[in-house]
Amino acid sequence: MARFSSKPRKQRKLLYDAPAHRRHRRLAASLSPELQAKYNLRSFPVRKGDTGRILRGDYTGIEGKITRVDTKGYRVYIEGVTKEKADGTTVQVPVSSSKITLAKLNLDDKWRKKALEEKAEVPSSTPVTAKTAEAYSKPTQSKEA
Repeated sequence: MARFSSKPRKQRKLLYDAPAHRRHRRLAASLSPELQAKYNLRSFPVRKGDTGRILRGDYTGIEGKITRVDTKGYRVYIEGVTKEKADGTTVQVPVSSSKITLAKLNLDDKWRKKALEEKAEVPSSTPVTAKTAEAYSKPTQSKEA
């Protein structure tokens, strides 16, 4: 059976039936401009212990450590992103990895560190430089005539 299909039904089936190593790769988040410049990568798979900042949604701007990665539901749980239930208990809110950017990576694992360095060595078609990182971090200025 072919792994790729343009039919939505088969795309969903591939997501639901994906093995663990493919699920982990799909849970990648974009890197912050500083990390993009440092490692010459735009995104990297999310892992428990990384620090992420939420870009979109009700919890925009919240930054915290990733406490849990749910590969079955394709969601990430971030410290400080909670809501109160009707009975008064607080629960963590799951966030999609596409809505976060990684501000700091957990490099305790030597294999992950090695993979990051190997990927950084490979030249990409559009390298990220310190100049482009500055452009992302600076606020946009409005032109006044």
